[in-house]
Amino acid sequence: MGKIAENKLQKMNSLLHTAFELFTTQGFSKTSIADIAQKAGVAKGTFYLYFKDKYDLREKIIHYEVEKLFAHALEYSDYREKADFTEKLIAIIDDVLDQMAPQPLLVKFINKNLSWGVFNRSLSHVEADEINIHAKIDELMAQDGAAYDAPDIMFYTVICLVSNACHSVIIEKQPVDLETYKPYLYNAIRSVISMHRL
Repeated sequence: MGKIAENKLQKMNSLLHTAFELFTTQGFSKTSIADIAQKAGVAKGTFYLYFKDKYDLREKIIHYEVEKLFAHALEYSDYREKADFTEKLIAIIDDVLDQMAPQPLLVKFINKNLSWGVFNRSLSHVEADEINIHAKIDELMAQDGAAYDAPDIMFYTVICLVSNACHSVIIEKQPVDLETYKPYLYNAIRSVISMHRL
């Protein structure tokens, strides 16, 4: 990567990290583009070289943070030790939830948009080492040897279930805490996958 490209990437990442910090500490509506640019150490006009507006920036941050969660899970979870696709996916989800549990500000920021962060394929990659979550899940399904009806819909349903159900469980510990809830969630995921298996 050349010096100019490296400098651009550094500025964009600075804006992303600064915005995430401000959005999660003082709130999205109370954070201005000028606040973000000033704290990131760039001119306000530089912001618009990378993002259309504050909403575009928020969407890219959600995508970036969700990819980081899944990248960690694919690197460090014990999914490789599981026998079939269903249990591998549950191991990955378990790692994602364990990462989210101690980060209530991240959970509030993502705000039930875990599925959006996974499925919005229109966003350009922020860093060269980002993973392709879909390709990895497809690879795991192929290794399983089973065929699935509408696998994208199946995976979307699983991610929506995780996102919506666990928001209240992690933030408010309602109706129960996360560890109590996990077995019920994982049984629901098994049911969804089973319904799609041909």
